[in-house]
Formats: sequence, C-alpha cells, structure tokens
Amino acid sequence: MFPRRILYAADGSTASDRARERVVDLVRGRSSVPDLPPCEVHLVYVEAVSAWTYSATLNPGQRQRLREEGQVVLDEQIARITAAGVAPAASHLALGRAVDEILRLRDQIEADLIVMGSRGLNAFSRVLLGSDAEGVVRHAPCSVLVVREDA
Repeated sequence: MFPRRILYAADGSTASDRARERVVDLVRGRSSVPDLPPCEVHLVYVEAVSAWTYSATLNPGQRQRLREEGQVVLDEQIARITAAGVAPAASHLALGRAVDEILRLRDQIEADLIVMGSRGLNAFSRVLLGSDAEGVVRHAPCSVLVVREDA
C-alpha cells in the first residue's frame, strides 16, 4: 500500500539527498496507480539545539538567528524537491532535538511514512552522539524509511 502522507526530514547531507530521491520515487509511483489520490509530502528541517540546551532558554536574538539559519537550509531543500517534480504540501522549520521535533510533527500531520537519511555513524559515535534515525525508528508509530548515505 502506498503512503498517502509522507514526512520527509531533510538535513542537507548526502544521505538526506538520497532520501529525497526516494520520496520522489514514491510520489511518482503513487501517481502512476489509477484511482489513488495524490500523495501529500511534508518537508521538515530541524535546526538542532544542543542536547544540553533547552530551546526555551534561548534569548530572542539567539532564537531569531537560529530560525534565519534554518530557513536558508529549508528553502534550499524546498527548491531541490520542487525541482525534482514534487511540490511539498507544507514545509516546517523546527528548533530543538531532531528526533523530538520529527516525531511531534509526525503526530500533528498524521504522516504514515517518515523518510530520512542516515549518515551511518559507527557504534562508538552512536553511543556518544545518539542517532536521529535510530531514535525515530525506535519511537515512531508509523513506518520509517531510512536511506543510507552510501546506498
């Protein structure tokens, strides 16, 4: 069954670029099946705030600077997916931990598939830094497609 609402979590990495290609493939595949409504794609970019910093404690200037930096990346991602032939139903910019924000947005829009890239951190790096893809897979109530950088 084709997903009807996809949440594409972009971060500007090579793995994220490959994930975008899979989103485009899914949308094209769904549109080629007669009698299916079009697929809705939501694009999210999370401007990461340090795991040791609670985003509510940022002063207004810091929040504004992070939002402006994040908007530049989000606009670039919107342009890339649109150029590939997929117009996002909506785009979302969030500040915070990527896992938390992706899952929060998934709940809001009721996505039935999350597509995201994974840079393939080694086990040591995952222990120290955590893995956003692993966290989303572990806690998402829907299917998650993780596209590796070297795929």
